Amino acid sequence: MNAHDLLWGMRPEHLPADAPDWARQVLLAGQPVVVRRAVTAAERVAVGVRGRGRAQRLAAELPLACIERRCCPEQLRVHGSVEAPALLALRAVTAAMDATGLSWGPTGGAGYQLASGAAVLHADSDLDLVLRTPTAWTRPQARAFYQSLSTLACRIDLQLETPAGAVALGDWAGHSKRVLLKRDDGACLVEDPWSFERAPA
Repeated sequence: MNAHDLLWGMRPEHLPADAPDWARQVLLAGQPVVVRRAVTAAERVAVGVRGRGRAQRLAAELPLACIERRCCPEQLRVHGSVEAPALLALRAVTAAMDATGLSWGPTGGAGYQLASGAAVLHADSDLDLVLRTPTAWTRPQARAFYQSLSTLACRIDLQLETPAGAVALGDWAGHSKRVLLKRDDGACLVEDPWSFERAPA
């Protein structure tokens, strides 16, 4: 199970007792939840319930035994006509992303909409992507790729998924010595996102 995977099978009774009504309605409608980064017991997975707008996000846990279906970002592609700018941008970057030879896919609102059919994207939505990078990207390589994506009208937030965690392409393409690495046990500043060694404060 990886961060950004979409899972079906969560029911209202799996939510915390004080969960808001909108979260219960999302699950009753059969919508998926999104795997998030957090440490849990071995038989559970950390997930997020997504409602309408950024204000409707709820962290929860799902028993692994209840998972009925799983969809990874790599399985999601645009089919047919689209109007949302984020999906138009996804179609536009597909060739460049495929050319890396690495596994990748849409996450965030674009991934959720493609997987669930729920219309969560709006005109100002970013395009969130994940690119699996098992071996290190040099900073010049990251800068060149970041520049190639910056020509699109829609803002793109690309996360490089390394064996140690995830780092934003924009951060790795920048000039700061340390970058933020997102891990299940929390985020930290590191000098090398492919080798988990916490940099001294």
